[in-house]
Amino acid sequence: MTHRIGVYPGTFDPITLGHMDIIRRGAKLVDELIIGVTTNAAKSPMFSDDERIAMVEREVASIGSAHIRVVGFNSLLMDFAEAQGASTVIRGIRGVTDFEYEYQLTGMNRQLNDRVETLFLMADVSLQPIASRLVKEIAIYGGEIGKFVTPNIRNEVVARVQKLGKKGVKR
Repeated sequence: MTHRIGVYPGTFDPITLGHMDIIRRGAKLVDELIIGVTTNAAKSPMFSDDERIAMVEREVASIGSAHIRVVGFNSLLMDFAEAQGASTVIRGIRGVTDFEYEYQLTGMNRQLNDRVETLFLMADVSLQPIASRLVKEIAIYGGEIGKFVTPNIRNEVVARVQKLGKKGVKR
């Protein structure tokens, strides 16, 4: 019997309830799930790599599964997957726009390493609109983000926004 390892990559800046949904469900499909926290400077991260890794580790600990690990990486996804011994990459899809991007990315990744399959999971319908980018934007403009992230993550984002300074109309 083969030990099936899956990788769920992302920037997780911050980790959202949508991410947690994909992690919980993805963990049921493999023997070991590695959450790969990566750097993407194009996404203007609010939190450092180490901060994001710590956030994800803390949130994943709440699931209580011994077969989920969090690993930081800064390389091609297929190289990371190979180094972890993964046979599957799990990607969350919120809608058509995500699918188009992920479809192209999967085709390129397949050219790089055809031994790793990509598995798409649709986010729960109630969580599909949630995106880290939008969570940050709402927080920066003083909106409430408690519907989109756990209380701990909400507090960290709010604290960071207070440090950086809110934008928008002063009331």
